[in-house]
Amino acid sequence: MAMTVHVDIVSAEESIFSGLAEFVVLPGEAGELGILPGHTPLLTRIRPGAVRVKVPHQEEEELVFVAGGLLEVQPSLVTVLADTAIRGKDLDEAKALEAKQKAEEMLANRTSQLEYAKAQAELAEAIAQLAAIQKLRKRGH
Repeated sequence: MAMTVHVDIVSAEESIFSGLAEFVVLPGEAGELGILPGHTPLLTRIRPGAVRVKVPHQEEEELVFVAGGLLEVQPSLVTVLADTAIRGKDLDEAKALEAKQKAEEMLANRTSQLEYAKAQAELAEAIAQLAAIQKLRKRGH
């Protein structure tokens, strides 16, 4: 039997995933992080992107898009506290493309630093969603 770690992925609205995993991969603040059972305790921010969870006895990884948040790792528990989390199967490419275009327009027409920062954050989130959708397509969904 493979070693596992309990994983919880939650947003302010709901619990997205709760269960055992062989490993978790997610976009950390300084780059992609791979978490295995028994990992050293860690607390870090996460960037917008895809969280991949390898569930035992399941060929396909679970994919969850997160728009940023916090990651807490304990030797037997991984907790992702996401600002926003969307199950991979629920991602909407048209909506993400529209959000990307809107953010790009905001960047071009900015009138203040605050608007610029907000537009940059929205653009990063839309691009990360589109990347997650591309990962799903490559897997054949």
